[in-house]
Amino acid sequence: MRLRVLIAVLVAALVVAGCSVARKANGARPVPTPAPAVVPTAVAPPQAEGLDGTAGAPGPQVCTAITRTLTAQLRLTVTAKPNAWNDGGLPALDLCTLLVENRPMTSGVSALPRQRDSLDRLLTGTVVTAPLAELGPEARIADSRIVFPVGDRVVRISPAGGIDRRTASSIDRSQAVVIALATRDAVPKALRKARQADAACQVSNSAAERFIGIQVQLRRDYRVNGALTCIWGTYDTTVSIVEAFEQPTIPEAQRVPPPRLAPIGQPGYYLPEEGELVFRQGRRVVRVSGLTNPPREVSLDALLGIVDPLLPLFLR
Repeated sequence: MRLRVLIAVLVAALVVAGCSVARKANGARPVPTPAPAVVPTAVAPPQAEGLDGTAGAPGPQVCTAITRTLTAQLRLTVTAKPNAWNDGGLPALDLCTLLVENRPMTSGVSALPRQRDSLDRLLTGTVVTAPLAELGPEARIADSRIVFPVGDRVVRISPAGGIDRRTASSIDRSQAVVIALATRDAVPKALRKARQADAACQVSNSAAERFIGIQVQLRRDYRVNGALTCIWGTYDTTVSIVEAFEQPTIPEAQRVPPPRLAPIGQPGYYLPEEGELVFRQGRRVVRVSGLTNPPREVSLDALLGIVDPLLPLFLR
């Protein structure tokens, strides 16, 4: 019996000693490695549903400027939606909708002068591209879009049904080139002023400029059926707040895995990979986004700080 007790004591002593050595070897308790920051890789934030230029910002745009020319050249009925909008991307594009026999296509012209990688960014998501000599040495064509420079701006032509896909909604390559050439000729006279501001957006101006870090070069403020859009931008950063009425769903909520919940709205979601905060407030859906180039983390606190001054408007 005494022998068994002695053996048990020795084993316990060895275990304690082993733990002591391990603690000394390891030092303090290991500190968890923080998860790497998620930086947005999007070129533009998700767009509000139904945004097509039926309502939006009045003023010059390439689509309405070229309908008569294209109708004659293509011998097809070509019309355009009357208004424009901005996608809040990098580069930030002033967009409009052209209808070629009711087949929609979107034309976008950069609101600020191009940067070295602007054309490459507008090709993000394409798999195969090819040169398009008809529009110059830098022009490229894919099955979803054409991108090319015009002076110090960049342009993207995006048929909803694609290019040469042999479907009812597709645009033939030859038609797409004719449309792109007409757009190129119209761009110089259709450029908008860099600063178009709405007084309602001013309450978030300081917060947006703190995020951007310098005074903004671009403002795009307008209303779509009464819903407010506020956009602030520079050559390498864009901040946007986009309100939309009567949105039946929040498409971002359907993603798998579901996005992270945000402490705002009913409900609200934070999507760090998009640099976006989206939330429902009554009949409104509000999207707040921040994009930078090169990309950096856009925190939830930063987005909440940008939209906070406007919340009284959205809560009415």
